[in-house]
Amino acid sequence: MTGATAPPAPFTGRGGRADAAFRYATIAAGLVVLVVLGAIAVTTVRRALPAFDLMGFRFLTSSRWDPNADQFGAKAFLYGSLVASAIALLIAVPVSIGIALFTTQVVPTRWRRPIIYTVDLLAVVPSVVFGLWGILVFAKVVPGFYDNIASAVHPIPGLRSLFGSSHGRSYMTAGVILAVMITPIITSLAREVIDTCSPSDREGAYALGATRWEMICGVVLPHAKNGLVGAVMLGLGRAMGETIAVALVIGSANNISANLFASGDALPARIANEWGEAEGSWRAALIGLAVTLFAVTILVNLLAAFIVSRSTAKSQGAR
Repeated sequence: MTGATAPPAPFTGRGGRADAAFRYATIAAGLVVLVVLGAIAVTTVRRALPAFDLMGFRFLTSSRWDPNADQFGAKAFLYGSLVASAIALLIAVPVSIGIALFTTQVVPTRWRRPIIYTVDLLAVVPSVVFGLWGILVFAKVVPGFYDNIASAVHPIPGLRSLFGSSHGRSYMTAGVILAVMITPIITSLAREVIDTCSPSDREGAYALGATRWEMICGVVLPHAKNGLVGAVMLGLGRAMGETIAVALVIGSANNISANLFASGDALPARIANEWGEAEGSWRAALIGLAVTLFAVTILVNLLAAFIVSRSTAKSQGAR
């Protein structure tokens, strides 16, 4: 007798109806997110159309921002947002992953919970507090430190342009403040991802003679890399969208400079500084800055999703 096994009959009892209701509810929730994002995109683009019609593609390629002359170029602000966010990631990512590894793999159990609570508390500090600390304290003490760096690298041609004359309110100051703000976020997510690594996998690595560092590099980080990319992207989104803290410490200068110690401006900071007095095409241009930030954030997240999918495909292909 060689009959094939019949597929199980669909479960139509009370539990089956609950599963179906849950499935439809999750689909509806996902659709709501898409609808809200679509509504935001359509509304903001429609409000920004007067500025886009006025400037055309020069809205992204021009650095001139002169509302009195109806000239609106977002290039300098886009540059400032990207530079400050890049500095924040360069500082925050190694620190965040280090703290996450320390709290999950190294620290004794009795100290783990207080450290986690402290890091999580930093994530809920209002951004204006970081901004005020940055402008009142940090920006006043760092110019001397910046000058020392500039003097040390001055003989090196490539670094001379990156670390030149210094200002307390600058790309670097904004990047440092953003790094302090996003470190707890990336740390918390990275810790949760790392904790999903199976204890049996870690113990198996130890059984094969691996050191703790070899176990982390060979087992923990490969297991968590996709989640870590997601944590970094969430931190990047917070950094690029931060408004008040950046507005206080970046310098509010319509400037594009390779010098990281120079003053500049960012997309959300310019919107916050000028929204109250803007009207007409000026207000449309500020909304255009928001549309630009929205588009850049989506592109960055799509790039991250592509990197994760490629990494996952390579990992599965290697097995």
